[in-house]
Amino acid sequence: MKFNDLISDMERFAKKENVPIMQKESLDYLISFIKQHDIKSVLEVGTAIGYSTILIKGVVNNITSIERDEERYNIAVKNVELSNLNNITLIKADALDITITDKFDLIFIDAAKGKNKEFLDKFKSNLNENGYIIIDNMDFHGLVGKSMTIEKRRLRSLVKKIENFIKYMEEQTEFKVTKIDKGDGLYLLERI
Repeated sequence: MKFNDLISDMERFAKKENVPIMQKESLDYLISFIKQHDIKSVLEVGTAIGYSTILIKGVVNNITSIERDEERYNIAVKNVELSNLNNITLIKADALDITITDKFDLIFIDAAKGKNKEFLDKFKSNLNENGYIIIDNMDFHGLVGKSMTIEKRRLRSLVKKIENFIKYMEEQTEFKVTKIDKGDGLYLLERI
């Protein structure tokens, strides 16, 4: 299978099965950022079906990606095999339950939005000295900043967690935090 056909198939599958994959604008920014900053290694928290994993691997030496959902993990494994790319490590686990000792130039967090703080706290020690952390979906479909107007309790609770996480990032002193208005909103963290 040709690479572009695989990517198109993954996009169609994600849309049909309602699997969240990166928005094109966010992905274009991420790929451009990786190239500009000479990123060689990436830890991705949240593989889903391997869409961003495969596209990121096209511009880095190696990527390690973690996915807890067994069905999505199995689909990602098949997609990685079809991509014919090497140096992709897929880990089937809850990211908060595993220990990774490797260091990475970039940590990309695109998993359960209500656990962003836990992911950041857990994996920031895996960042190389001059590395970066990028977190996706921080606008959460335009709902961030509007939690008090959301009627559904569960959704309101999730959006409040994201809002509290943003406040946490802005108040901490370990990283310079930059909001990137691309796609569904990205945050870039750089060590101070």
